[in-house]
Amino acid sequence: MKTNLISVIFFTGILFSCATKKTNMTDVVIYGGTSAGVSAAIETARLGKSVILIEPTNRLGGLTTGGLGQTDIGNKQVIGGIAREFYQNIREHYQDSTNWVWQNRSEYKDGGQTTTASHEDAMWTFEPSVALEIFHDMTHDLDIKIIYKQRLDRNLDVQKNGAAIECITMESGEKYCGKMFIDATYEGDLLAAAGVTYTIGREANAQYGESLNGIQANDTSRTLTGVLSRNGINHNFVAGVDPYTRAGDPSSGLLSGINTIEDEDGSGDNKIQSYCFRMCLTDHPENRIPFKKPANYNEQDYELLFRNYEAGYARIPWINSQMPNRKTDSNNRDGFSTDFIGQNYAYPEASYAEREHIVTKHRDYQQGLMWSLANHPRIPEDIRKEVSRWGTSKDEFEREDGWQQQLYIREARRMIADVVMNQKHCEGIEKVQDAVGMAAYGMDSHHIQRYINAKGHASNEGNVEAHVKAPFPISYRSIVPKKEEASNLLVPVCLSATHIAFGSIRMEPVFMVLGQSAAIIASLAIEENKAVQDLTYDKIKSKLLDKKQVLE
Repeated sequence: MKTNLISVIFFTGILFSCATKKTNMTDVVIYGGTSAGVSAAIETARLGKSVILIEPTNRLGGLTTGGLGQTDIGNKQVIGGIAREFYQNIREHYQDSTNWVWQNRSEYKDGGQTTTASHEDAMWTFEPSVALEIFHDMTHDLDIKIIYKQRLDRNLDVQKNGAAIECITMESGEKYCGKMFIDATYEGDLLAAAGVTYTIGREANAQYGESLNGIQANDTSRTLTGVLSRNGINHNFVAGVDPYTRAGDPSSGLLSGINTIEDEDGSGDNKIQSYCFRMCLTDHPENRIPFKKPANYNEQDYELLFRNYEAGYARIPWINSQMPNRKTDSNNRDGFSTDFIGQNYAYPEASYAEREHIVTKHRDYQQGLMWSLANHPRIPEDIRKEVSRWGTSKDEFEREDGWQQQLYIREARRMIADVVMNQKHCEGIEKVQDAVGMAAYGMDSHHIQRYINAKGHASNEGNVEAHVKAPFPISYRSIVPKKEEASNLLVPVCLSATHIAFGSIRMEPVFMVLGQSAAIIASLAIEENKAVQDLTYDKIKSKLLDKKQVLE
């Protein structure tokens, strides 16, 4: 009874405070229109609760509508609820022959983990514009108030009554008040503003008894409990690439972006895995925008690329996964590629202006990379010829150059809650008993920094590609903060996980699953007048299963 009385006081206070200020009041405020945010908004509305979805840009869907059409899953069977409904809608869209504009449906061949078998009810590859259309369709007939181009005022603390968030204020001065809040951003801006504890970077292996976390500058191949880390083998330079400004002359200094590492392997740091744009390319002449040399192109930025080829590298440094309509989802591969390694460390805590600068630098770098691969004389002719066939797609994004606005924020802040998902959970050594979704992808980290290796050559550090034996549950307690920090907030994206565990969980279908689960928990907390931490898990589980979530 004591908990219920406190909750009643909190909720009554929220209603009174917001009513007197004549601000926007709703049951659930969702900040961040990522795939998780959209999923949470859909479920909230379906449950009969009022909801406001605030998206800082002018486009819903985050990476799902921003170029990541090659869905990273691991095991399709664990994708349920609204997430599976989304991919079923993708399949239905492409069953219509009129939606095949740049190629016939019979010409399209997907592959790898995303191959859609003939008996499947869903499809796992798609164009960004189609994902956006489907999100709009799924929200259109629901009572969801979507607010675009409003950013949280991060210079103000959120308005709280004890541990309960009352209202959040935008840079415009607009306030949004609610009974429950969901932070669905990739950055974790709301959780930070609410005073929730979080971390950035890699934990030391010793902190949670892990072996794949932390710095890995010297240990290039380790096998443990059946899990393989392939740092130093994949996504690295060929042997012998010189790291100095003037090749062979240490006195000339290091090329830009190369560090020296003095810390021991396994120790932690505040660095994060690299970002890139997931390019939607096409080789169809009528829909292709050729790669252009950016105005601020600096040849020195690509010196390591040139030296890598001159040292014997011989292929195109991208994964060019086919998407429908003769398009691609193009991702990082090998030693020098689309990942702008080491250039994003400031991003999680940066101001909006600083973040925009970082995003622009990433776009300039990647545009310069693509132009270099297509045109620079130090790139082998066969590579130039093949890359020149490709370009960005005219019919996908609003920018004239065909590039998207959504940078791939692979990792930023991560909440620290009562349960921290870690490597042992991923490996099945420990198993939580309060699942709100499942992850199934390998523990995956892109490189984090460039350095001089023990042989005096350029090398990348931080890549991990470690398989998980089976899908594993994600804890309810990992998506809610500690109760004393925020009693009515849920965090389905920047959830409580170590760097290496987050590397498995951080997949768009999983974010959709967790977004829906967060909405179900929020709705239940409203109905029972309780803090999100005080709900009975059996009731949560029953509601999740009713909504076709997969928990085991």
